[in-house]
Amino acid sequence: MVSGGKLVVGNWKMNSSPAADGALVGQLLRSAGSFGAASAVVCPPFIAIPAVAEMVAGSPIAVGAQNVHWEEKGAFTGEISPSMLRNYSVTYAIVGHSERRALFGETDAAVARRFWAAVGASIVPILCVGESGEERNLGVQNAIVESQLRAVLRAGEAGSPGKFAVAYEPIWAIGTGKSASAADAQAMHRHLRSVVEDVFGEGIAKRTPLLYGGSVSRHGAADLFAEKDIDGALVGGASLVAGEFLAIISAAAN
Repeated sequence: MVSGGKLVVGNWKMNSSPAADGALVGQLLRSAGSFGAASAVVCPPFIAIPAVAEMVAGSPIAVGAQNVHWEEKGAFTGEISPSMLRNYSVTYAIVGHSERRALFGETDAAVARRFWAAVGASIVPILCVGESGEERNLGVQNAIVESQLRAVLRAGEAGSPGKFAVAYEPIWAIGTGKSASAADAQAMHRHLRSVVEDVFGEGIAKRTPLLYGGSVSRHGAADLFAEKDIDGALVGGASLVAGEFLAIISAAAN
């Protein structure tokens, strides 16, 4: 387990409007004083980042992006570079989400380039890994997520990888209302930490936040956060409801 507080990240996915964003962020800001040692991050769609970043400036809430490209500029229609994100105080970026992999064909190699570009820009990448229901039923879940993790971590140059986080998101749980049990999630997180340790050493493994994602809700969040190797959560739909997201942050703070 990393030292310090838990990290709770809200992935808004493709959900945003000026009115809804303002109302949600306003409610979060009014409760920010109760976050304690927990850290909160919101990841709006790209188009909403400037407005959200302005709203949370000077508060304990950080801003993340839902993806990042590996080049600084050029003919990459629809992509956003690390420096563009830094211009709007973005300090985190999700990479390798299963929806990006499945719907847009992002390979481990592409995810690795995005991950290391973020590291190079002092943006903390949140690397998503996870297995399908079929893969879990076959009992190969550890091998699947280890392969995804090693492919990215080993793609960088030798030396310190800087700060990064890993989010275990079992594909079969995302958006289904089903969640891995705290014991199953802990077993996977322990395995992931051992992989990070094998690649980068014990020091980096201990400081790297391992987050659980996959239909995270206020129900069961405390049980997840009580596990030794679960350092926070990557929250999808529940992060769009202020009361739900704040309850998860509260569970992380206690």
